[in-house]
Amino acid sequence: MTQLAVNIKTWIREAAGRLGFDLCGIAPAATPARDREQYLWWLEEDFHGEMKYMERPQRRDIRELLPSVRSVICVAVVYNTSFPKSTETQDKTRGWISRYAWGEDYHRVLEEQLKKLLEELRAAVNYPFDAKIYVDTGPLLERALARAAGLGWIAKNTCLIHPKLGSWFVVGEILTSLELESDAPAQDRCGTCTRCIDACPTAAIVEPYVLDATRCISYFTIELRGGIPEEFRADMGRHVFGCDICQDVCPWNRKAPFTMLPGFQPRTFDSPTDPESELKNSIQSQDESASDSFSPCTEESTREPESHFPAPSLFSPPLDWLASLAEEDFRKLFQHSPVKRARYQGLLRNVAVAMGNSREPKFRPILQKLAEYPDRVVQEHARWALQQLDLK
Repeated sequence: MTQLAVNIKTWIREAAGRLGFDLCGIAPAATPARDREQYLWWLEEDFHGEMKYMERPQRRDIRELLPSVRSVICVAVVYNTSFPKSTETQDKTRGWISRYAWGEDYHRVLEEQLKKLLEELRAAVNYPFDAKIYVDTGPLLERALARAAGLGWIAKNTCLIHPKLGSWFVVGEILTSLELESDAPAQDRCGTCTRCIDACPTAAIVEPYVLDATRCISYFTIELRGGIPEEFRADMGRHVFGCDICQDVCPWNRKAPFTMLPGFQPRTFDSPTDPESELKNSIQSQDESASDSFSPCTEESTREPESHFPAPSLFSPPLDWLASLAEEDFRKLFQHSPVKRARYQGLLRNVAVAMGNSREPKFRPILQKLAEYPDRVVQEHARWALQQLDLK
């Protein structure tokens, strides 16, 4: 390792800190053998479900993404905020959106920072080199590379944990042809703790370090496009996008720091009109126009918003507010949010399940309208939810 390479690595760390990254490390340009073997076994067990993108062969060897790669610059940014955890709030009339999705799309946030880092790195090195940026957008085993770069260990819940930052952070990478000194891999510090395994409502952590995504609430509410298996619906509680439980109960997150970055704070929105009347107007409008789109906001409801809710945010938003959103509103509100990945029909499906689990009679009119929604999956979940309201 030349002195120049050592100096470049030192510069990268300093620049990453200056640009707002909370962690930075260097991994060798190879997917660790044990992680590759674990990944292939995981696929063979069909634990990835409908996530067919997980099968892309490039995940086995990052050189297929950049043949000249010699090093991987791994960075992390904390997204944790001071708002309560899902295990600390009990209002069943409000949905739960995973903490990472409260603010702006983390892909955009990290990608912009990584572009600045790469731009400054090219100017500092002053000779050409190859590089590619990834933020959960390409076929590479990011957590394995981050562990190899010393950013944390892969825990029993399969999240990446740093001893000082906990697990509330997102990662990104720069694959580069620069030859840089690698950092030492992080050591596992989970010990005998099994709190994440014990706390998972759907038993998705089938054994330490093994997550069956086909049992995971995050998979149901984000990745799954069809019906949620009925056997898991009651255990989903009020989750409408993702799940934080296994991280909420982790001892390493007790003193996890908070970010002050505006992009990760819960987004707030104007108050909607009354959801019950909006849903009724929506169904009537659909019947009259034979339109395939679901739009609670009809011409008749263009009046000023009523004070039915305080202005909601993505921190524990009211379920009836979520149900009142028109498809056009969904696209606009979540254009730059991770929540858009669930898609509009998926969010309505998830909201219906959460309403059923709440056992709140006030949701009956809304669910009755959702039971008339054109999408069969939404209809079926709304009917299931209505049955739950009848249970004592």
